[in-house]
Amino acid sequence: MNISSYAQETMCYVGQHLVFSDAEEMINSLTGAGFDAKQIERVCHLYGQHIEDRDILEMEVFGHEEIPPEKAEEPHYVSVDGSMYLTREEGWKEIKLGRIYKAGDIVRTSDTRTLLGDSLYVAHLGGSRDFLPKMEYRIEGLKRKIFIADGAKWIWNWVEDNYPDSVQIVDYYHAKEHLCEFAKTYFKGKDEREQWIDRQGTCMLEKGIGPVIGAIRRLPPEGKSVGDRQRLLNYYLGNEHRMQYHVFREKGLQIGSGAIEAAHRDVLQKRLKLSGQRWTCKGLQQMAQLRAIYKSGKWNEITEICQKAA
Repeated sequence: MNISSYAQETMCYVGQHLVFSDAEEMINSLTGAGFDAKQIERVCHLYGQHIEDRDILEMEVFGHEEIPPEKAEEPHYVSVDGSMYLTREEGWKEIKLGRIYKAGDIVRTSDTRTLLGDSLYVAHLGGSRDFLPKMEYRIEGLKRKIFIADGAKWIWNWVEDNYPDSVQIVDYYHAKEHLCEFAKTYFKGKDEREQWIDRQGTCMLEKGIGPVIGAIRRLPPEGKSVGDRQRLLNYYLGNEHRMQYHVFREKGLQIGSGAIEAAHRDVLQKRLKLSGQRWTCKGLQQMAQLRAIYKSGKWNEITEICQKAA
């Protein structure tokens, strides 16, 4: 490829921000280089694949990422979640995204709002079998892990199997959402329903899930809602130790998974779901890698790879 390393890096940088036709217009209007959208697309996919291949090789050779001792001792939050993207071959497919960040990088700006500094992102198109080893490579060396996620069984099975001594927190808003869904089927009157939800939601925050479980059990059986009630109880009982929100709050821990939900929008959807985007499975993973590298503040790795390849 007779294109300078700087030009290739520029194509990657602009291409992971804009659809390729817009990237063509921007690069050419600023530089007069005369690149076309297909060239930019090929270069972006090429270096996205470089990152993918490098990560797999490092996992095989090193087992887990080397982390400086002082950083390894700091508390780190770990969140994982998935969202769907349209592919040409297989229709809608899920990209699983992991976000890892230090507790010390959370800055409270008001009673209800926080800002989050640097994060490390891990992206994978496909199932948990291939995604979770990528996460393990990044977090294995961290001594104090705090997992926050919704109630998805695959997540908590993984955490229990590999990190049983970690702090585990089910997102409070997901826990309350289940409560609201049950209340819609059980309570016929709107006022009664909303008052009950408010009481239990507050109780969940101030006393943990135990008293809420008791309140649900005390409700008289009501027709079709009996099955819904048992499913809610099973969900809460299976995650009881992850829903002690009063304890987590006393320790100054986060209880919401908004950071990973925001990451899906900012890291992936902002580029991969732009108007008209429909990816091959391979191309989608390659572009997800470029986005993850960029948003992790590791663009220097692309610079180095471009310099070696040019």
